[in-house]
Amino acid sequence: MTDSAPFDPSAVGARSNPKRVSWNARDCMLYALGVGAGVDDLAYTTNNTKGVEQRMVPTMPVTLGVDFSVLKRAGKFDWAKLLHAEQRVEILADIPVAGEAEAVTEITEMWDKGKAALIVARTTGTALDGTTLWRSSAGLFIRGVGGWGGERGPAGTEEAAEPTTGPTKTVTYTTRPDQALIYRLSGDYNPLHSDPAFAARAGLDKPILHGLCTFGFAGRAVLEVAGPDRTLAAMSARFAGPVWPGDTLDVDLSQPDEHTVRFDMRGRDGKEVLTGGVATLRRRDTTATP
Repeated sequence: MTDSAPFDPSAVGARSNPKRVSWNARDCMLYALGVGAGVDDLAYTTNNTKGVEQRMVPTMPVTLGVDFSVLKRAGKFDWAKLLHAEQRVEILADIPVAGEAEAVTEITEMWDKGKAALIVARTTGTALDGTTLWRSSAGLFIRGVGGWGGERGPAGTEEAAEPTTGPTKTVTYTTRPDQALIYRLSGDYNPLHSDPAFAARAGLDKPILHGLCTFGFAGRAVLEVAGPDRTLAAMSARFAGPVWPGDTLDVDLSQPDEHTVRFDMRGRDGKEVLTGGVATLRRRDTTATP
């Protein structure tokens, strides 16, 4: 007996109902703490430091307004067989530390992997004045729903396939034993990251860290390499392995030109946990005063 069946490719283009989302200075600080920022990152972790203007960590939109219920339009599947395979975020305007937007999640791609499917769900956040603020695309690998006769799709992004050149730097972070408990307060309450019994049912010795939390750590490393006058325009990476709270993360970065940073991340025992990372930079507006 199975709860899964081949997906219906006509689901490409299906959209969720619009969702009103809001965030404030506290939400921004909580997300920053969740991705490991601290006393050396007061622009992200405080809102009343003299001479420092508060900013949102630019990877934070991955937490805003995502509605994966739209995946049901593709067909019936077992949610336990869903893996987050890759992530991309585009920051299309300056996003304030307090604001409101309307978010819609759309199925933009479906690829037939034989015994599985890769589906891309893109969430677009639009300010109430009509300005598009961000797009966040999740690549989701789902076992048991392939086999409808569709195309297999690309093996990876063209950007990630380009060779790494330029000077290389490694940024190292040590995650907290309670890192997942902090990160989940930004909205991802999957018990895989908090409940030891649930993690054991998944074959793990203890709860693992959210993939999007490691994505946020990588974003911080990119910003460290980019310098204070640059911020993210876009960032993408593939998830290659699990991270446990308390693990050390080594982010290997190179900057082939002033607009691009490439990166991979290694976790426990030097195993890759993020691969094919590419970040596009833009100049940050530093004219505002706190």
